[in-house]
Amino acid sequence: MSERSPKVLLHTCCSPCASASTLRLIKDNYTVTLFFSNSNIFPEEEYNKRLMNARKLANILNVPLLEDIYDHDSWRLWIRGFESEPERGKRCEKCFHFNLQKTWQKAKDLNIPFFTTTLTISPYKISPVILQIGRQFPGFLAYNFKKEDGYKKSIELSHQWDLYRQKYCGCEYSMNGEHKV
Repeated sequence: MSERSPKVLLHTCCSPCASASTLRLIKDNYTVTLFFSNSNIFPEEEYNKRLMNARKLANILNVPLLEDIYDHDSWRLWIRGFESEPERGKRCEKCFHFNLQKTWQKAKDLNIPFFTTTLTISPYKISPVILQIGRQFPGFLAYNFKKEDGYKKSIELSHQWDLYRQKYCGCEYSMNGEHKV
């Protein structure tokens, strides 16, 4: 990879989603840094399991991983009033905004010109909504990682690299199994 490859900070919701997304960005000649910023994940044990696997993926792909502080209380305050919203509704939009804003701020602090998110790889998430929210921030790369069989590749890579695949999005409101990743 060239020294001139543009840098991108990749919001990493989990290692399976980040696997194919990272490879796609590398293929497109970006220098990728993973950013694990997921204060929405509950309980903290689940957060730690996903973080451990993000570290594993960073090691496999030989890319840096930055870890944000876990602050579930701030996330709950951010989505207050939207707790009873259905999956794929306004609560999810608020959550996307929370994570994308944190990623944009981190990229800005580190002088990384671009950022994007793995969230668009999931067939259970509405990519146009995520992309619309992301476009509010300078430097957002509007990647829909579902394209080019991204989700299928993420499943294959998860099995190949023995990455933990969770059964729910992450927040306590998605734990009932209605909203998988």
